[in-house]
This record gives sequence, C-alpha cells and structure tokens, in this order.
Amino acid sequence: MNCDRNDLLLYAVTDRSWLDGQSLSSQVESALKGGATCIQLREKELDEEAFLAEAIEIRKLCRKYEVPFVVNDNVEIALDAGADGVHVGQGDMEAADVRKRLGPDKVIGVSAQTVEQALRAQEHGADYLGVGAVFPTGSKADAVEVGPDTLRAICRAVDIPVIAIGGIGRDNVAALKGSGICGVAVISAIFAQKDIRAATAGLRESVEKMLEA
Repeated sequence: MNCDRNDLLLYAVTDRSWLDGQSLSSQVESALKGGATCIQLREKELDEEAFLAEAIEIRKLCRKYEVPFVVNDNVEIALDAGADGVHVGQGDMEAADVRKRLGPDKVIGVSAQTVEQALRAQEHGADYLGVGAVFPTGSKADAVEVGPDTLRAICRAVDIPVIAIGGIGRDNVAALKGSGICGVAVISAIFAQKDIRAATAGLRESVEKMLEA
C-alpha cells in the first residue's frame, strides 16, 4: 500500500483513557464519520489476545471507510490483524528491520525529533514521519518538545511526508502554517471530546485551512 499524503491529513491516534462506557471501535467510527483520514491503534495496557481482537475490529472499520489502519509499535499484531502498516518510535525496532518483517507493501511510520533521526528513518525505508511534540502535551509523559525551526528543517531535509504531533488542537493548528507538513496526528483533540464526530470534522476543517493558507 502506498502512503498517500492525503491519507495523513488528519491522523487519529486512539487512547482508551476516555472510553467512558463506550467501546473503542464506536469512538473510532465516530472519528471516521467526522473525517479522520488515518487511524493508529495505540495500546500500552492490553494483553496480546485482546489487542489483536481490537486490531481486527478496527481494521474492518477502516476498510469500510477506506482509510489506512496502522498499529503502534507491535509488528506482529499488525501482521496478524492485516493492518496497512506500523508506526514505531525511536526506542522501538529500526525501520529497516520492520520493513524486513512486513515486506514491501506495508506502510511504515517513524517518530523523529531531529533532522538526523528523520534522514536515518527515510534511508531505512520509512514511508512517513511523525514529528513532535510540537506543542506541550499531556498524552505522552516522556514527550520531547520539537520547536518550529526543527519541524521546518525536517520537512526540508526529507522527501517523505511529515505529520506534526503533540498538543495539537483547533486553537493552535494555524501556528503550523508554512512548516512543510502534510497533516497532523492527534489524540485528545478527538478522543477526549464529548462529540467525537463533530470535534473531528471541526479539526479537519482547521487543518485544511492551515494547509491552504
């Protein structure tokens, strides 16, 4: 599967923190109805069996809405669930090793905080980069903040698409204008909201305006 820049416009990363009696798949479907263009399943607590069952369910939803489905960190779950790809951090498996395991047709995303990391990921076969945290974020305790200059420098240095992540919402997304990104990845700006569908639609509109400006 090719990694199309348009698929990375509004990249929604799941989080179980705000389920509040709902199922994760119902929240994901609300995000898809609101216009999310890619879904990443991020699970830190589930056992492998439950993780796989969740991945299969969400993969089916993403097929229904024709958006890519990516699993965070876990290459084996991605393979077993038939995901479109995997996203790995700097502390996870190298992109080159992920590519060997996944084969040529899956999407690989890599988190990067420096130009050096970005270039290495590209060289090792990454299809896109997630760069951040561009703003302070509560979703990841160990997040390193990446300034606007570094974000721009990474976008200029690589040929693959770059998405910004970390603390992004409707109120600050315009500040990313002109950085060279093709989209944003968000967690709480979608999944912590009372009306996930409306929040997603509103954020997508703001991202599109920022990219056109």
